[in-house]
Amino acid sequence: MSLIKSISGIRGTIGGPQGDSLTPIDIVKFTAAYATIIRRTCTEGNKIVVGRDARISGPMVRDLVCGTLTGMGFDVVDIGLASTPTTEIAVVEEHACGGIILTASHNPKQWNALKLLNSKGEFLNDAEGKEVLAIAESGEIDFAEVDNLGNVYINNTYDEKHIEKVLTLKGVDLEAIRNANFTVAVDAVNSVGGIVIPKLLKALGVKNIIELNCEANGKFAHTPEPIPENLTGIAQLMRESAADVGFVVDPDVDRLAIVMENGEMFVEEYTLVAVADYLLSITPGPTVSNLSSSRALRDVTKRHGCTYSAAAVGEVNVVAKMKETGAVIGGEGNGGVIYPEAHYGRDALVGVALFLSLLAKSGKTVSELKKRYPPYEIVKNKIELTPEIDVDAILASVKEEYATEQITDIDGVKIDFADSWVHLRKSNTEPIIRIYAEAKDAAEAEQLVERIKLTIDAIASR
Repeated sequence: MSLIKSISGIRGTIGGPQGDSLTPIDIVKFTAAYATIIRRTCTEGNKIVVGRDARISGPMVRDLVCGTLTGMGFDVVDIGLASTPTTEIAVVEEHACGGIILTASHNPKQWNALKLLNSKGEFLNDAEGKEVLAIAESGEIDFAEVDNLGNVYINNTYDEKHIEKVLTLKGVDLEAIRNANFTVAVDAVNSVGGIVIPKLLKALGVKNIIELNCEANGKFAHTPEPIPENLTGIAQLMRESAADVGFVVDPDVDRLAIVMENGEMFVEEYTLVAVADYLLSITPGPTVSNLSSSRALRDVTKRHGCTYSAAAVGEVNVVAKMKETGAVIGGEGNGGVIYPEAHYGRDALVGVALFLSLLAKSGKTVSELKKRYPPYEIVKNKIELTPEIDVDAILASVKEEYATEQITDIDGVKIDFADSWVHLRKSNTEPIIRIYAEAKDAAEAEQLVERIKLTIDAIASR
């Protein structure tokens, strides 16, 4: 089937031959490789935190991961069903050497993955990720002697600890949320969000909660990526109910999509934009998103008299840029909100609490609130090339073709025009150039994509 090895973790489908899918042998191999580099870098303690989403394969993967870690000599803190941000927080709270999150994020139910964290509860950097892959490939792994085996400890308290942290964040206005008497709908795609998001809403003072797909059984009620074509159920619910806002999370609860009271999408790109607009009114400062995220964040940041910076695509790159610039808020256009006061990781719980605070204090409906923000449309496409074509050379030629425009080349090639932009990135696994374009409307963005495709075709045929 599929096994994807990258610096951010190991992702694959369950079942099938070793090396071609995420088999028990592959799970053990990559877990042991991760433990090998953690053993080298951890200077204090001997614990690794393990959390998982509600996928059907979760218990099997957990048992293999925990057994391998104890076999490598580590004690394991098993926090059970937990979101990605909850697991990140647990690593720090436990003073652990690292953590593994068992989740394939927005992938369908047949997928699972090992997401690898350092002692700060953040994803491994490029060098560390490559070292894990190299060790797994070499097989140079030493397991612990019998007297040095680790133990597994169960700790089911981290949902509550995570929620408590959110409640105390600057900008979370409990009184305003309670007084607003919101009715909130939640679609958690039958994963861990179905446990933690209703708990959070109750703690925030929301009394009227409509739960959709909130049974954490891993039987995803729809394709789990929280994009409009997958959210027809909650869109209909919003149109037929008196709900003020709908929240949708992916299986590991690090992405947040918002549905307006009329059943239309707030659009994932604008989750971060709205939250940043609110926070900058309280705490001015720099913001960061990745190169493929909406220009609306830049516009809103400038409106507050603050500075915006772009990072290469990938959460680890956004976090690095946020630390470099001292950003007060950042994230990615896929609904990922990173608020350093909580922790350096995308966190839908933080997004929910801050958005409800904004909504309550604005006195507006969600659709009225959306009108505050610059209107942009993003389209995503790709161009397939033959394997013998040098993709890097193609991108370099595109950069030359548009040398008179504003060019950013820290991650592929991004071309900024006056009222639009296009971002080209090569795939790491196949001869494909991914093309993202944003403009004032979808038709203009599509035209920009087609223009770039023609440029690439012309270059490739030379």
